[in-house]
Amino acid sequence: MSKLGKFFHRGGSSKGRAAPSAQEALARLRETEEMLGKKQEYLESRIQGELALAKKHGTQNKRAALQALKRKKRFEKQLTQIDGTLSTIEFQREALENSHTNTEVLRNMGLAAKAMKAVHENMDLNKIDDLMQEITEQQDIAQEISEAFSQRVGFGDGFDEDELMAELEELEQEELNKKMTNIRLPAVPSSSLPAQPDRKPSAHRSHAVSSRRTEEEADFNELAAWASC
Repeated sequence: MSKLGKFFHRGGSSKGRAAPSAQEALARLRETEEMLGKKQEYLESRIQGELALAKKHGTQNKRAALQALKRKKRFEKQLTQIDGTLSTIEFQREALENSHTNTEVLRNMGLAAKAMKAVHENMDLNKIDDLMQEITEQQDIAQEISEAFSQRVGFGDGFDEDELMAELEELEQEELNKKMTNIRLPAVPSSSLPAQPDRKPSAHRSHAVSSRRTEEEADFNELAAWASC
């Protein structure tokens, strides 16, 4: 058995140790990710420093340049290992988060199921059917009442239509007579008309006519006498 296997076997042999909660395990994983992230930054800075040192020595001090390159390779290998470890931890953290979410969902669904069961224990299907039937009956009664209110009341349907029409015409005639009475005709003048002028000829006119006739007769007589000569 390898040393790593012996270590995990020895660590897992303690039966009295309680398993950590999901929140505790997630917190530990996040702390580990943060620590490895800082280690990555340190290794990247060391790699850049060793590369700069190798360029500085170059061909002048090949031994120092080779040592710098060896340290650079060693840091790069550690950086690669940390990248793989971080990927594994990230996968494990996401799986644990999903498991914790599923556990919470399952627990809440179980609580909801228990609550529904407690509510349904106080319900009787027969009582529910009776209640729904009673509600339906009351709705039908309400509908009938609404229809009864909306129907036209047939008061007065037994009267004679001809008698009603005659009474209506009489009322119309009375109304027409009232209107004719209210019409104002032009007022008749109360004073007498002016007297017509007297058509008989006056004495002066009669005298003038008589004089004209006398002159005409004299002229005629004179003419006749002249003709007889």
